[in-house]
Amino acid sequence: MTPDLPALPDFPNRSFLFVLRSSRPDGNSEILAREAAAHLPAGVPQRWVDLNELPLPDFRDGRHEETGPPTHETERLLLEATVEATDVVIVSPLYWYSLSAQAKRYLDHWSGWLNVPGSDFKRRMAGGTLWGVTALAHDEHVVADGLVTSLHHSAAYLRMHFGGVLLGTGSRAGRVRADERAMLRARTFFREETPPALFPYEEQAAALA
Repeated sequence: MTPDLPALPDFPNRSFLFVLRSSRPDGNSEILAREAAAHLPAGVPQRWVDLNELPLPDFRDGRHEETGPPTHETERLLLEATVEATDVVIVSPLYWYSLSAQAKRYLDHWSGWLNVPGSDFKRRMAGGTLWGVTALAHDEHVVADGLVTSLHHSAAYLRMHFGGVLLGTGSRAGRVRADERAMLRARTFFREETPPALFPYEEQAAALA
């Protein structure tokens, strides 16, 4: 029997960007993400980019230099896709208790995009929502807290909302499908509340106000 689904959030004018980065195609993280995406309302735009197919150059910090628009084609594409989406979903397995190197490189480029003339990156990201989808080879999902914190604090810095991280257990290819709890949560993941992300000190100040 299918459980009752929570009421739909306000989806008009929402668009989702799924950024995939695993060391293998059709990995457990992607399986989980596609299950969650399948339960978005019909008509909500979805764009999927695979960093296996769109390799990014290493990030070079140019904050104290005069910089211009990105010159690398992949970087330009990803910048445009990122600011055009209302919801960005990072799909990465848990590697050494954090994001994959390629997913982290994508986030590192956000630092550079803050300084691209005319991009208004921080302003355009503010009010959007950051999500994560992660498969890990461990039954105790608490070991992924470092990854969750990284995404949460990134959202807080940009004044985004944070939708949380959909976690599932799976090491061998396709194994996440046997994680019934994860697959069940995937059906309602994008219907969950997305509060504004706040740093811990901001949450403490708000609680005392």
